[in-house]
Amino acid sequence: MDLPESPGPSSIRELSHCYRALLGGICPKLSGGEVARLLFSGVCGQVLERDTQEGAETAWELIAFSLTLLRKICCGLSAQSLDGAVRGPWRDILSLLTRFGPQVLHFQSEDQVISHLAAKSASVCVLYLISTSGTVNPVWQKQCVQTFSSSRPGPELDACLWSLTEVVKKLLKQSHQVLLAEVVAAFDCSLTALCSKLLPEERTEVDFSGSWRTTFCLLLDLLEVLTASGFVCGAGLSLRSQRIPAVQSAALLMTVSCCSDYFVKKRILLLLKRVLLQKLGEDWSLEGVALYVREHKDLRADRCVLAQCVLQAVAADWLQSLQVERAVFFGGREKEGLKPDGSMLRAVSLVLLKSVELHLQTAAADSYLQSLWSWLRRLDVSQTEVSHSCSWISLLFGEQDDDLMEAASASLRCSGWDGYSVLEAACASGCNPHCHFVLLLQSLSFDHSILLDFLISSETCFLEYFVRYLKYLREDWQGFAAACSHRNVKRLADAHGSEPGGSVPPLEGSSSGIGFRLVEYDSSDESSEETSDGHKQSQTTVALMTDRSSKLKTKPSLSVIQSEKVCPTAAAVLEEETCNVLDRAVFCLSELRQVVTRLQTKQLFPYNPSSLLKLLTQVENCYQSKIFLT
Repeated sequence: MDLPESPGPSSIRELSHCYRALLGGICPKLSGGEVARLLFSGVCGQVLERDTQEGAETAWELIAFSLTLLRKICCGLSAQSLDGAVRGPWRDILSLLTRFGPQVLHFQSEDQVISHLAAKSASVCVLYLISTSGTVNPVWQKQCVQTFSSSRPGPELDACLWSLTEVVKKLLKQSHQVLLAEVVAAFDCSLTALCSKLLPEERTEVDFSGSWRTTFCLLLDLLEVLTASGFVCGAGLSLRSQRIPAVQSAALLMTVSCCSDYFVKKRILLLLKRVLLQKLGEDWSLEGVALYVREHKDLRADRCVLAQCVLQAVAADWLQSLQVERAVFFGGREKEGLKPDGSMLRAVSLVLLKSVELHLQTAAADSYLQSLWSWLRRLDVSQTEVSHSCSWISLLFGEQDDDLMEAASASLRCSGWDGYSVLEAACASGCNPHCHFVLLLQSLSFDHSILLDFLISSETCFLEYFVRYLKYLREDWQGFAAACSHRNVKRLADAHGSEPGGSVPPLEGSSSGIGFRLVEYDSSDESSEETSDGHKQSQTTVALMTDRSSKLKTKPSLSVIQSEKVCPTAAAVLEEETCNVLDRAVFCLSELRQVVTRLQTKQLFPYNPSSLLKLLTQVENCYQSKIFLT
């Protein structure tokens, strides 16, 4: 196709008619060859320096309009939104243009709007060609490979990174494993060379001013989708570009330490967090396909390499080099009393917790956790003195349910404590699973309906954590009771905004309200009666709790003690706190078991909860047997 003449207003008018025809689902009045020539002229026409401002604006408008129309044609054909008789002419127009790939000419445009429109248009056309012929556009591929291999940060590299990210992302959502593997393999060598060039190999101050910041953030987006492609493609394809977060983990961590741009630091840590948690693509998987694919041994090895690198960095005082800015609000950052950036703190903490879980045995975990708690104290995260290290998990992740469950699950895997004799050591490390669970229940006001919401929801890993913890609790009831009676258990509740020193209302029976319930499942019309065995067990549990509660009525409550400034014996206060926390925790689990049983009976529960119900019953049995002994 010959190079076009300089663009003019007439071309824009003719393309406008074509655009209206496309939106109306009809054929263009011009022939396919004429429309293709107009589009080619609009896309490839150079933006010449005009003597008048009007001429330059006309040229810019024609290029932008042509790129947009070309993208719309590809989208219409890909979405099957055009009737069969109408598709033919538009398909012919596209076939005349796609083999030339004219959009790549504007990848290097200094005009950011034109460059981005060209990248969007090229990506859609590449995806259309892949879906129809199974081949990658050679012009687009050559341009991207050359740019990755030789270009410095700038508009051209940004456009290529964005375009490839968009193509791989769409193929991931469509689960085209074979085509995805071919596309990733075509860029493997050039992307590996690009990462080696952009990531520092030694500790030097990295300045991400100007175009470097945009380029590096686009590279991180691409690394995320490439790593996610390793899950989809499986063990049959293991390319270096799919493993860069692990292979170049030392360079990424060094960039976090040396980079002067806070936003880039945060983006790197969020990427590492998603890699370790296997939650790649969580920001863009809502449109259809989430990446829940079984991890093969190569990916497991990569995560272990990343975890080892994180631990080595922490041992070398990497945490001390991290600066966390204050949280942002609509007025800026100058407001006094603002806490540090929560998302940054959660990212750093989860990266370290997950690394400890993946790579270390329990005995070696304590030093790394102590480093994390010391770093958090230095940043004054809680703005109050934290005397109980187990409270850090809830303080950090209390506002983010998914991260909270991941952190609790990781700490549970790291724990090896058993029984009251080592309670102090477990709490000193901040890794006592019983304290974490009791604190979770306290933050929920012991409301079983919220636990039920967690069990039904797929947004967190609560089910996995809950089942693992109940097994742990079944084997270590003494440790659970000791955690409930720990002298700092009230301080943990206070850290979450509970009323300081507030007394817990006694348990009078199953109808007693414990906390604020979001849903009254007990009065639901869909509920049915429990089985006789389950009902008898619930009655036994409640009767034991009521009896224990009535014994405490003769003793001064904690609120009365504080208000009247009475100095009771430590044993009396400890016994009251133990009864309140332990009884409320077990009663919450008992109510949860009853509700799940009723929903299962009515076939309203989304999965088979038989194993979960068995564990909950065993917990109640432990409670009843211990209370009978006392």
